[in-house]
Order: sequence, then C-alpha cells, then structure tokens
Amino acid sequence: MHITLVDDSIPFDGYTASARPLGGVEKAFAALAGALARRGHQVVAFNRCRWSMFVEGAQWEPLDGGKRPLHTDLLIALRKPELLGFVRAARARALWHTAPGRFLERRATRALLEHWRPTVLLCSQAQAGDWQARGLKVALLPPALKSDFLAAAAVVAAPPHAIVTTHPAHGLLWLLELWLERIRPQAPQAELHVHSASLARLGDGGDGPPELTALAARLNAAHGAGVRVLRPEGDTLMAQSLRAAAVHLYPGHPDDCTAFGLLESQACGVPAVLRPLGAAPERVADGISAYVAPDDDAFANLAALLLTNDAARASLGAEARARLAGRTWDAAADKLESVLA
Repeated sequence: MHITLVDDSIPFDGYTASARPLGGVEKAFAALAGALARRGHQVVAFNRCRWSMFVEGAQWEPLDGGKRPLHTDLLIALRKPELLGFVRAARARALWHTAPGRFLERRATRALLEHWRPTVLLCSQAQAGDWQARGLKVALLPPALKSDFLAAAAVVAAPPHAIVTTHPAHGLLWLLELWLERIRPQAPQAELHVHSASLARLGDGGDGPPELTALAARLNAAHGAGVRVLRPEGDTLMAQSLRAAAVHLYPGHPDDCTAFGLLESQACGVPAVLRPLGAAPERVADGISAYVAPDDDAFANLAALLLTNDAARASLGAEARARLAGRTWDAAADKLESVLA
C-alpha cells in the first residue's frame, strides 16, 4: 500500500528526536512513518524537513519540495484538516487529531470534514466528549513508545527527586507552590527537577514572555528548596533522566489530549502523581502504576510518599513498566491497518 503522511508544523525529521527535544506529536508522526514502512508499505512523509531523506524505511520529503504524489492509497493528515486535500486522488483519508474534540466543531473544519469524509483518528477518550461525529468514522489510535523508553529498568538517583516535564503554562506555578508549601516539608532531602527549554533559556538570561519570565524568577528563587531547572534532551538521554527520578509529577491540563510525556515516564518504570485532567488518567492505572490525586492535599501527600518510601515507589514503578512493555509503534501500525481496513 502507498501511504502518504503530511504535517505542516515545525521543521523536524525522523532523526530529530534522537538529537534534541521534540514534542510528543511530532515524535509520533515520525515513529508511525517508520513503523508502517516496516510492515511493508511504501511510505512517504511530507513536512518541514530541510531536505529529502530515507529514515527507517520511509521516504521524507520537504512539504514545498514539489514532489507531491498524484495519488495514494491512504493519506494521513496530522492536525490540520486543510491537509486532507494534499493529495487529490486518495483511496482513503484520515485526520490524526491531537487537540480537544471541540476544535473539530469549528465551521471551517466541519466543512472540510464533510467534504473529504476522513476517518478521524483520536489519541484519547478525552477528545471524544465535546464533539459529534455526525456520520464520520472515528477510531482511537493511542500513542505508542519508541525503544528508548522501553529498553531498561529504572535506577533511582540519590537524593530522590521528582521530575516535571509539563508545559510551563499547564499548572507548573501551581505545582511549584505545592512543592514549597506541602511536599518539600514532608521530604526535606528531595529535589524537584523541572525540564523546560524555555525556562532554562530564561534562566540563562534569554528573553521570553512576561508570564514565563516571572515563573523563571520564581523557580530560581526556590533553588534553596531543591528546585532545579534543566534543559530537556533527546530521547536516549531523556529516558535516562526519567529512570533516575523517583516520581513524575504531572499537573495536567483539561486541553492536554495526548499526555505523551506521562506515557514515556510510565514505560521507564517511573510512578506518577497526577491530577484528573485531560488524557492523563487514561495513561496510568490508578493505585497500581500511579496515583490520580483528587485534590491538592492528596497530590502533596502521595508525592511525598513516593519520594520517601522505596517500597511503594518500586511497586508502582514495576507495574508501570510492565503495563507498557508491548506498547510499540509497530503494534500501533498493526492496529491502524485494522482500523482503516
């Protein structure tokens, strides 16, 4: 089968995630292209990559490079419904939707969906609650994991630390205040490691929006309470950083419909404490591989428990890793084939 994937976002390619931090959606796009190619399909991925290349069996082409195919068996458009017409002659089309479902109710988007009649691929059940399919085929394609996050067991560093990978606007200030007021007093030797490129840049004297500048200053002032701001890394090194953590603290956000970072930490054997927001609860087994905290007190107490109790941490971490052992992109590609058959 000839499969065309198309994305119109930031520049990246199939090698990018190994060299530098990359968003979960972009990593998923790259990983799925390779997985489909390994299943014997002829795969061409179009995006903002700088030049043509061949990665994991898939051909990558610049979006504006003039090599758009005349026809394809399957067109998968990532995020933007406008891309559904990228190839005029396609036997089947799919829109891989990663935003809240309500975005599909916009008038212009609805018109495109009615015109092209694609299968809508969702990342989580959280997306399905605020829009109506109205005759469209809808399927769940849960995100999978690269081998970097599946390869080895967790080895917690000393002193124990919590890791945070959340977007700065998704509850990080709330988490910082909770750390200072309720978590650190219960775990006085623990540290909080915040991985954020934008906040690290601000900490080094770079520019940024006022709200992030204020947050960066607040984080810097909390250095004495064990708070560290670190630059994210490529997948191999990031997986090592995850495995060294005692707990992943995940504030969550109602519009976080993927929670890719939480899935990666669970695969690394890192238990989590999270709020019941967006897709985050779907990525864990509450009370088994992580704790979904109903309120601030519970969040603080459970975070402190995992920072100070080796047995609890090891038990949840082992369950987290075991649950996701087979969650590969090859398995996701197999499921996609059955969904679109």
